[in-house]
Amino acid sequence: MLTQPSQSEPVWLTVARLLRWDKPAGRLILMIPALWAVVLAANGTPPWQLVLVIILGSLATSAAGCVVNDLWDRDIDPQVARTRNRPLAARALSIKTGIGVAIVAFACAWGLAAYLNPFSFWLCVAAVPFILLYPLAKRVFPVPQLVLSLCWGFTVLISWSAVTAGLDRAAWLLWGATVLWTLAFDTVYAMADREDDERIGVNSSARFFGAQSPLVVGLCLVGSVLLLVGEGLTTSLGWGYWLALIGVGAGWLWHYWQLRASHPDPNLYGQVFRQNVWLGFVLLIGMIVGALF
Repeated sequence: MLTQPSQSEPVWLTVARLLRWDKPAGRLILMIPALWAVVLAANGTPPWQLVLVIILGSLATSAAGCVVNDLWDRDIDPQVARTRNRPLAARALSIKTGIGVAIVAFACAWGLAAYLNPFSFWLCVAAVPFILLYPLAKRVFPVPQLVLSLCWGFTVLISWSAVTAGLDRAAWLLWGATVLWTLAFDTVYAMADREDDERIGVNSSARFFGAQSPLVVGLCLVGSVLLLVGEGLTTSLGWGYWLALIGVGAGWLWHYWQLRASHPDPNLYGQVFRQNVWLGFVLLIGMIVGALF
């Protein structure tokens, strides 16, 4: 049975929940690899105007993606405990309102993308089909989290090329690290919904890998660390980066160790997701320090 939002809730607050502004972790975790890329591409000193555009652009794109996802899943979300109270699932907002909010979000993202150079702008355009079609992936593709990972990867390519107007080996190393990192933390996120997804019949990486999901998460994180090592060597980053990478690697190892438990705490999956936001920012600080010193 659906738990309807309070009738006294203002419309603007319901729209804010549709955009997931009440859950900042998901917004920040998209912004992080974009900031990694702009910092490294600019050797630690990106123009503040570009940083602002990237921050606002990631918020607008994330908002658009959330609304598109909820529009596609408005009849699936009510069947999942974690998502049943989303505004479109709970019928607190109409489909027409959802489409309108998505158009506004995409328009904001489009306007911000116009600030970028032509190469970066067209990378933004290329990312749109992935954003629109990701929610469908769970219906036809066994590992839909990989599609989301490719969406995340665009943030690296767009931000890097916004500085350099091109993509070099260091950009692709960071792209690979981001894709593997995203596949890891989103698989953990999917583990919380595995029983509901099995009952409904939608795909997820947690369903596909089953009992081997913790191992796959660990392998993805190892791959991400190795690519980040290559990134540091390629861009000649200093001690701050390596210290941060050691700390982040230790955090990921701890996550893997916790996920290996026979019966992990159900709250663990959300905790690991949120902790990855902080680990991402630790690595960002390390990149800044490592590029400057």
